Amino acid sequence: MLQTACISFSWLLNVGNQKDGLFLASFSFLVAILGISLLYSFWKARKPMAPLPPGPRGLPILGYLPFLGFDNLHLVFTELGRVYGPIYKLWLGNKLTVVISSPSLVKEVVRDHDIAFSEREPPIAAQIITFGSSDIAFDSYSSPSWKNKRKVLATDMLSNANLNACYDLRREQVMKMVEDVYENVGKPIDIGELAFCTLINLIGKMVWGGALRGEKGTAVEGRFKEISSQMVVLIGKPNISDIFPAIAWFDMQGIQRGIKKIRQSFNELLESVIELRMNTVTEKETSEQKSDFLQLLLDLHKNQDSPSSLTMNQVKGLLMDIVVGATDTTSTTTEWAMAELMQHPEIMEKVKKELTDVVGVNDIIEEFHLPNLSYLSAVIKETFRLHPPVPLLVPRCSAQSLTVGGYNIPKGSKVFLNMWFIHTDPNIWDNPSEFRPERFLDEPGKFDFLGNDFRYMPFGSGRRRCPGITLGEKMLSFILASLLHSFEWKLPQGEQLDLSSKFGIVMKKKNHLRLIPIPRLSDHVLYKNMQP
Repeated sequence: MLQTACISFSWLLNVGNQKDGLFLASFSFLVAILGISLLYSFWKARKPMAPLPPGPRGLPILGYLPFLGFDNLHLVFTELGRVYGPIYKLWLGNKLTVVISSPSLVKEVVRDHDIAFSEREPPIAAQIITFGSSDIAFDSYSSPSWKNKRKVLATDMLSNANLNACYDLRREQVMKMVEDVYENVGKPIDIGELAFCTLINLIGKMVWGGALRGEKGTAVEGRFKEISSQMVVLIGKPNISDIFPAIAWFDMQGIQRGIKKIRQSFNELLESVIELRMNTVTEKETSEQKSDFLQLLLDLHKNQDSPSSLTMNQVKGLLMDIVVGATDTTSTTTEWAMAELMQHPEIMEKVKKELTDVVGVNDIIEEFHLPNLSYLSAVIKETFRLHPPVPLLVPRCSAQSLTVGGYNIPKGSKVFLNMWFIHTDPNIWDNPSEFRPERFLDEPGKFDFLGNDFRYMPFGSGRRRCPGITLGEKMLSFILASLLHSFEWKLPQGEQLDLSSKFGIVMKKKNHLRLIPIPRLSDHVLYKNMQP
């Protein structure tokens, strides 16, 4: 044994004495690398790791199971935050969930580590309804198709140039809404449904050039609103199948069964629109037809050799994002804003005075009036503060282990940003539970919808910010201004105003807002002559 070792050592020396000394140099380099690696491993092992955030104790294996019984997660997360601080954890099975509820910590997530926290871990319900996360909202940021889909939506569909080109469509639908309300003067009107139908008809015109139609050409706006409302509730509902994937097939809460039925309804509607377009395009129409968003998507689907090509599921996923995203949150916020104004008649009077001063009672609202309606803009911002459409935003997922607020956020952790708490934090806002639009008049340029101020982010921030902000803002302002300028509103006899909410991924009013319109314009001919 000793003799063998000596022979080996002699061999190394002999090789090392070769003319160029290449082996000895290489051997020395390898030894140095090995030494540095050992020293680094030793240093890393001794380096103290940041602790996990604090949080409530969970049961072994099961974790914090009361999570499954919550209906208003934003309120529960807020109460837990008051106990454990602005960052805390929940173990859901063996899955770590982190809840963050302070602007400084939100900044670390959406600005300092935006890329690392741009991943998604969509719930099963979201995966089902979006045709396997084929949309933008729930697709993985690292997916090769995500940036392509984002570009198609943000640049090709929702650019400022395209939105300006669609002004006539927006005006047409808003004026039609006003005429419909006028024809039902004195009767209770469901404000949320009214706004939703206006928006879905607009989106239909913009995306595929017509209204949404069902069998035999019948309008299906009401049915679409119903399944859309069911969808956002099921996506936001805590699902035991997400916590314990091994038993997902059992579907203990029936969420998967419910969302599959909704997807079937959505799929039938989308396929009818796609099939109609594909079957009615003749050679002449192909060369002359107006380019709308659906045709753009279908062209990208046909051109499979292009790096920006789309699968049919991705086409449907993008249509889902546009149709649901542009209708549900905007119609919900319209309802909340009208409810708050009915609750605060003194604020309603200020809005009407501004409308009279800017537009007058002898004319109708046009979109060019909107930039001059600063108080109405403040009302909208205050509505988003008290009633953020997605109070917890869409949860993020950490692509790598990071330190946030001095705590370790392991790779794969789900991260909720509790914007509802931040929007109502008394350390940030004076009298936060009070509906007071004037707070946004003090610094009119301070708070916008782009997520640059982490105290106010109703649409998120960073790479995962909602791409439809501009369209949503235009339509919400146009609809509200038109309803408030054209009509007085009162509650039906015997009905009381209710501001309670129900939780889903979108926070809606628990009970629909029904109001009776009374004509306000000086000349009733204005309601019938809506063309410029």
